[in-house]
Amino acid sequence: MIFKEIDEKEFTRFSKKHEQASFHQTKEWAKLKKKNNWDHYYVGLYDNKKIIAATLILSKKIKLINKNMFYAPRGFLIDYKNKLALKEFTNKLKEFSKKKNAIFIKIDPYVEYISHDNNGNVTDKINNKEIVSNLKELGYKHFGFNLMQETLQPRWMHIINTKNKTLDEVMKDMESKTRQIIRKNEKQAITTREIKKSELPLFKEIMEHTGERRDFIDRPLSYYEAMWDALWPNILKILVAEIDFNKWEDNTKEELNTIKKNLEDRIYKHDNNILKMNEKKYIQANKQDEDSINRLNKQIDKIKEYKNKYKKDIIPLGTILFLIYGNEVLSLFGGTDDNLMQFQSAYTIHFEGIKLAVEKKLDRYNFYGITGIFDENNPLYGLFQFKKSFGGEVVELIGEFDLIISKFFYYLYKITFKLYKFIKRIKTKIIHK
Repeated sequence: MIFKEIDEKEFTRFSKKHEQASFHQTKEWAKLKKKNNWDHYYVGLYDNKKIIAATLILSKKIKLINKNMFYAPRGFLIDYKNKLALKEFTNKLKEFSKKKNAIFIKIDPYVEYISHDNNGNVTDKINNKEIVSNLKELGYKHFGFNLMQETLQPRWMHIINTKNKTLDEVMKDMESKTRQIIRKNEKQAITTREIKKSELPLFKEIMEHTGERRDFIDRPLSYYEAMWDALWPNILKILVAEIDFNKWEDNTKEELNTIKKNLEDRIYKHDNNILKMNEKKYIQANKQDEDSINRLNKQIDKIKEYKNKYKKDIIPLGTILFLIYGNEVLSLFGGTDDNLMQFQSAYTIHFEGIKLAVEKKLDRYNFYGITGIFDENNPLYGLFQFKKSFGGEVVELIGEFDLIISKFFYYLYKITFKLYKFIKRIKTKIIHK
């Protein structure tokens, strides 16, 4: 087997078709990380002139010790069950890392560990414990099976299988309440559209609102601009959900007129003995229609209040940044305007992402990060409950590993990194006091 650096084109040809394809293992991601002071390499392993493994390696200088750290985001593109290839690739990577003054290689493979159902219960479909054993035998340090969100990338995800499925088939697996909210949003004239780069400040504003509500510090606008420049249009798509008050009012009036007409028609036929009716059911039907008429009249008044408040016919409600690559549409992050959460626009935007996966004939829609604690006492249980309402299943990945090249400098790095994080937390608290 031959190990060597490969060019961008050769890496892209291989990575696009690999079953572990991820936006993290792309030339576009390398371009984005370059703006954050990460260098990069592409390396491959050949067997009889055929490439059988490859990876993008990100490299960053650890200034305090004048050494480099390597990171293969979402792991190598390799068959981890092929022990011979994995051993050869690992040994050659060690040699390569030493030459490049790197002290360790971090990986977090895009490989499922064991399968789970939609509620998080273990199933017998997938079991990749063997892969974890293979990596440990080769000297990779495993960071364990974390249940929360301590790792660089989520170890727990929630996905919907869209492979060879129609949209109707996907919707059948959703909870009835989720389908109802999606249809209700359609009546309320909530739609989505893709934003332009000039509208990134709108995306940033919504993300800031979300950060304040969920108690996290949002990224600067420059970060989103860099993402756009590196990943759009091949991978990145940002959708914003909007409500059209005029259209919502028209839809409500149309529904109101239909109910009024049905009520009048029923009363006329009853009073003139045109149609024989069960008296009890007749009274119940009339009562339901009268309640609906009252509800819709109140809704029209509420719409007018919104129009007076916002002085606009169309306003944004929420947004999601999607990454489309390999076999999936992935929802990376998004947010909702705090003042407009009652419209539940996240249902509509995620539904658009699901439709995109179906239309593009991709294998899955990925809601991305959740935790591995499926208990109502978990403070993040609500996030899981929302995602599982769309159907699908929980995905548990094998976790994060470090391949240590230099033990002395690796442990020196760990000490300096802890110190760096401590100082950063102090600075953050001072800035946000």
